[in-house]
Amino acid sequence: MEQRKMIAKFKDGSIIKGTSRDFSSTKASFHMKSIDGGIFILKITDLKAIFFVKDFDGNREHKKEYKDVRIWDGKKVQVEFTDGEFITGYTMHFDVNRPGFSLIPGDLQSNNEEIYVITSAIKDVTFL
Repeated sequence: MEQRKMIAKFKDGSIIKGTSRDFSSTKASFHMKSIDGGIFILKITDLKAIFFVKDFDGNREHKKEYKDVRIWDGKKVQVEFTDGEFITGYTMHFDVNRPGFSLIPGDLQSNNEEIYVITSAIKDVTFL
């Protein structure tokens, strides 16, 4: 499997930056090697979301804009997490009965390539 850069955000607010080769939306857990070399087994139920990123630093000066139209990436949604954070993007499959779903960022200039949103960390999903 391809190694992907990711930032795992936990429901408790903590994060781990690293890479994984075995993440799958069909598994209850996966391995992650942190950027400092530690190896972790992450349980999906402990997470808020997994951000698959272009790089670990990102651009703190970037202003989010959701004007990009991504007709092939599904329906546009706004996700509100239980901690109050909002993200906007596109999803092909949202089912409240599944553990999570993939979200393609609505901002093409975002550092995020894809976000795997954990359903149990969601307060609301609004289709736009």
